[in-house]
Amino acid sequence: MLRAVRSGNFLGPAVLVALAGLALVWVPAAGGQGKASSEASFRAQFLVFPFENRSGDPRLEWLSEGLEELTIGRLSASGQHVYTHEGRATEVERYGLPMTARISRATMLRLATDLDADYVIFGSYTSDGKNLSVDGRLLRVTPAALEPATRESGPLDSLMDLDTRVVWRLLSTNDRRFPLTLEEFSRAQSPLRLDAFEHFVRGHSAVDDEVRVRELKQAVALEPNWPEPAFALGKAYSARHDCSTAIVWFGRVPKNNSRYVESLFASGVCRVWLGQPDRAEEAFLSLQELVKNAGAGVPEILNNLAIARERNGKVTAARGDLARAAELDPQENDYPFNLGLLALRAGDIAGSAAYLREAVKRQPDDPESRAVLIYALERSGQKAEAQGEREAAAEIPGLLPLPGISAETLANLDRLKTELDTATLMLEMEGADLPVAEASHPDAGAAGHDHAGRQQLAAGRLDDAQREFRAALATDAHDPAAHRGLAEIAHRRQRLDEAVAEYRASLDARDSATVRLALARVYLEQKKVPLAREELEKAVKLAPNYTEAKQLLERLGGTGQGAPK
Repeated sequence: MLRAVRSGNFLGPAVLVALAGLALVWVPAAGGQGKASSEASFRAQFLVFPFENRSGDPRLEWLSEGLEELTIGRLSASGQHVYTHEGRATEVERYGLPMTARISRATMLRLATDLDADYVIFGSYTSDGKNLSVDGRLLRVTPAALEPATRESGPLDSLMDLDTRVVWRLLSTNDRRFPLTLEEFSRAQSPLRLDAFEHFVRGHSAVDDEVRVRELKQAVALEPNWPEPAFALGKAYSARHDCSTAIVWFGRVPKNNSRYVESLFASGVCRVWLGQPDRAEEAFLSLQELVKNAGAGVPEILNNLAIARERNGKVTAARGDLARAAELDPQENDYPFNLGLLALRAGDIAGSAAYLREAVKRQPDDPESRAVLIYALERSGQKAEAQGEREAAAEIPGLLPLPGISAETLANLDRLKTELDTATLMLEMEGADLPVAEASHPDAGAAGHDHAGRQQLAAGRLDDAQREFRAALATDAHDPAAHRGLAEIAHRRQRLDEAVAEYRASLDARDSATVRLALARVYLEQKKVPLAREELEKAVKLAPNYTEAKQLLERLGGTGQGAPK
């Protein structure tokens, strides 16, 4: 079974720094210009939205996403962590918003909160046909604050320089300690032909697949050494399941590019799909060695490496990889599920049942995990236990009928991860560099403590993460990110009542479909199905295209439309 995880779709310097052995020259400060210089620094996360076309000229509509892409590139090249266009678009689509819709600042804040972003950048542009004016705005997420607009104007063909100046002014105005002059900031940017960039943007935003590929290829023809269109072409051909072609394009992304890790991961996935487990193992092993050297562990990589290794006959190594993945992500049920499958295929029936019980415990509403567990119990002669699992499944609305399982189907149930959560990877790499007991500065502010808490949580240091989130609440008692972090810690520790209380406090501060889904899962573990259904209905009403919430709601007998029954 192929199951995609939610991708972070994140660009930043951490992977590059870890792989290339470089040193970061700057860590941006948490606060604005008026903040005291004693405020702690942290590596902020940015979310960029398309700029609004106020020119009245439809020929310039492509600049809406064009300025978004340029701004993302400027931030990444200068050492910032920033969500990609795809990451932002996925979240917008989840909330059922048209891609071309004007988004309110309140909605921007909601989306940024769900993505754990620290700042939002948006803006607008206008033109008289010869000259272009670009306005940029910076919106702090916690506490919410909108900085004054920044405007730059010049000839239309000076687009690249205009955006560079806007982004530099937003960063330097927001942080008095920003160390780069405009000249230094500009030198960090890769020069691009304007026509190549226009083809890239038109291809990237195209709805028609043929148009997308044609425009991206034109961008490559004009800028052969620019990795972004090559990566986008790899994704386009991968979506077509033309993996042989996709691998060629992914191979054009150099090691020193922020897309390299994603490209290598996607190439490994393609090798699995092509039935080349030896080449897949090579890709995932190379990737695992790179991130391990940076002090991070990535469960998606370990999971896929294990699938490739088992198919290469390396069962013991595969079992170790999966066990580590399950340890790194104690809430994901795919890893113990894959461990159960591996044990079943290796003839370890009793061992498989233990792994599958863990998978069911992590996600009680997963029909496939339950069905394979029942199959394993019956194979081991534990008829009464198998019947008990059937009865437990019957208590969960919508879980029956369970899928049929046979020895033949077991070979095709592996859960391959098709997306890499680069946002979590960045946090893990940052957290790996922190001493175990190191705290952020006492005056860091809620945002600084939240960021440090996410780093520690990603590194598995629950006590340190808890301390940071509580420090954030001491600064801002209604900080939704801090309450959410404490809820996740309580959930991992199986303190379910405490998790419910913290998730509720987060929702009281700022509504979130993601938090409502998490709360619903806790209610399911408490066997409070009506409360879980209520939260899921609210989540789907808030985010009509939230696939996970819709599917779970349908299993629980809800409408999947968000309207109360």
